[in-house]
Amino acid sequence: MVMETAYYDTLGVPIAASCDDIKRAFRRLALKYHPDKNPNAGEKFKQISKAYEVLSDSCKRDLYDRGGEVALRDCSGEGSGHHGSSMDIFSVFFGSGSRSRSRGDRRGRTVTHSLQVSLEDLYNGATRKLSLQKNIICPKCQGSGARHGTGVQCPKCRGTGMERHILGHMPGMMHSLQTTCSECHGQGESIRSRDRCRVCNGRKVIREKKILTLHIDKGMKNRHKMIFHGEGDQSPGLHPGDIIIVLEQKEHLVFRRKGNDLMMNMEVGLADALCSCRQKVQTLDGRTILVMSRPGKVIRPGVLKCIPKEGMPVHRDPLEKGNLIVQFQVKFPDPGWLPLDNLKQLQELFPPRPQPTLPEDTEEVALSGYDPREDHKHGVRREAYEEDRDEESYRHPMQCQTS
Repeated sequence: MVMETAYYDTLGVPIAASCDDIKRAFRRLALKYHPDKNPNAGEKFKQISKAYEVLSDSCKRDLYDRGGEVALRDCSGEGSGHHGSSMDIFSVFFGSGSRSRSRGDRRGRTVTHSLQVSLEDLYNGATRKLSLQKNIICPKCQGSGARHGTGVQCPKCRGTGMERHILGHMPGMMHSLQTTCSECHGQGESIRSRDRCRVCNGRKVIREKKILTLHIDKGMKNRHKMIFHGEGDQSPGLHPGDIIIVLEQKEHLVFRRKGNDLMMNMEVGLADALCSCRQKVQTLDGRTILVMSRPGKVIRPGVLKCIPKEGMPVHRDPLEKGNLIVQFQVKFPDPGWLPLDNLKQLQELFPPRPQPTLPEDTEEVALSGYDPREDHKHGVRREAYEEDRDEESYRHPMQCQTS
């Protein structure tokens, strides 16, 4: 039973709408009422975003269905002056006290899987299908494990699933230990071999292949978690657990993501760095953009430049985008690219060079190439030579001269 339907009415979806229906409705309304397209609909857009934030989260949606907005405020600690126990909200749904909740809301374990996605998927949005194996309650015996639909109470533990062992006692004292029943393994039922269900062989559950459809929204980030409520393993007496899919972004050859911004390296020649550059870039959605610098603006090695609105889409606000940040690397020409006769003409194009003041005894030296590996080899040979000298001195100690 749903307490309130305001959020469903805001998105225009029925109460039983699936996660896919809610996402499609939000996308349609977000495009219609986004402030960029409809400046007077700012309040409407906030209501749509709030409704989607609650209904797209399985835990928040379940809480809203049971207690409305009041339940959401109480669970988050908000509200007018009321700061009760964190278990108060559960007492509204499951009865007073945490003991009632533990009996009425026992859940199976949550299973987490990772999914490798590309940066293009996170930029453009994508749909992926994931095949999983999970336990479901046997449809033949309805989870009883017995062929006739009912099991027999275990005679050893009398249906409790636990047995007690007396370890020893003294006058007036007794010590006991409680363990899982060795006969029924804690099930509380004992099923003879001939009475076991032929489908599950008394295990009460069978394995089934499950296909999950994942809708990757534009702008989702690395390590984003997608929760599928109640899609985990089934077990008699337990609510199914959840399945959590964690998106793992693969490394891209060109772009690196930093929040909502994209970063890339761009190599330009010396002429482009000094005059102006024109470089094309293939975007993640298949477009080609031409990156240009203004004539006369020198590009220094390692400098960062920004291209607005060419970064990642903002999650849940795909009309907004981050920036594309370009780090320039300047490639210098190889030695001998210009004849020596033309060096003077080239120098005349540059600003005048400062001339150092030299004393009379100045010596001229020429630069040569340097290889750190060669320097390391010389150091090794020098150390080996010094070790040999030390060893030779030890073998032939110095004799003192006597008269």
